Amino acid sequence: MSTKPRGRAVRASLFAGICCVLLLGGAGYLWELRSIAAFLDDGDPATGSYRQDPGTADGTASAVLDGLAQEGLPPGDGDPGGAPAHRGTARWQPSAPLEARPAPAEPAVGALFSPGEDGDPDHHCSASVVHSPGGDLIATAAHCVHDGGFRTNLAFGPGYRDGFLPYGIWVPTLIEVDPRWVAHRDPDHDVAFLRMRRPGHPGQRLEDAVGTAETIRFGAALPAPARLMGYPNTAEEPLDCRNTAVADGPAQLRLDCADVPNGTSGGPILTGDRTLIGVIGGRDGGGDELTSYSSRFDAAVRALYERAGRGG
Repeated sequence: MSTKPRGRAVRASLFAGICCVLLLGGAGYLWELRSIAAFLDDGDPATGSYRQDPGTADGTASAVLDGLAQEGLPPGDGDPGGAPAHRGTARWQPSAPLEARPAPAEPAVGALFSPGEDGDPDHHCSASVVHSPGGDLIATAAHCVHDGGFRTNLAFGPGYRDGFLPYGIWVPTLIEVDPRWVAHRDPDHDVAFLRMRRPGHPGQRLEDAVGTAETIRFGAALPAPARLMGYPNTAEEPLDCRNTAVADGPAQLRLDCADVPNGTSGGPILTGDRTLIGVIGGRDGGGDELTSYSSRFDAAVRALYERAGRGG
């Protein structure tokens, strides 16, 4: 006789408990969304441009230096020097096996940091210094800097390794992406260029600080021997892998290498002697366990690069 009322009470308690969990979970989700939105800005969707507020950018640099990384060399390292060792096609051969492996840090390649409660790891993507008239440009994937809005908490650490920033921390003054990425997340336009400055060092040029830059090539002939490089978001050193880059349709480049994890997005795809022909991104957000992609560097990417170099 008493079992039914007791069963109803248990079910009522379970229902109340589930409702509490859902309410708390929903509140947590809304709080996470609010936290993420706090680090986004609409910018100018029509042009794909965002001019960073200097105060916000300086705060981002401070947040990185307050606990995520420190300027200087890892203990025991000597002068970081400038350009990395020659990696031209004369000595190029595919990785064996075709798997990404840890690699020495290079001055022109670095990690993109996004400090704060934005739902991402401390460094969520990669980028590389590209030669430009102003000496202040980096290239990365559009999805690394614009995802529902322009990220306002970005900082770049060229040559980053083991928590140390041998060339300092750099922040954007301008972010340029293709409007088609802003409107539709078009994977054929997953490329971004950022103009950078170093807080506390007015007038210092990024290329001068690192001593080198990647030369960008548009309309590169494929297939071509190539190397990708990037920073996994769970590691404190870069990895790289070499194989032949091939066309995958008219607007995508493909390079087959296994074990290229999250965080490497935006990292360079290079051919010859440090010539940039792509950035990890494009189709499927950059690829899967076996393949990495890049949007092809076509006339639209050239226009984007030139616009960023002019300052918008």
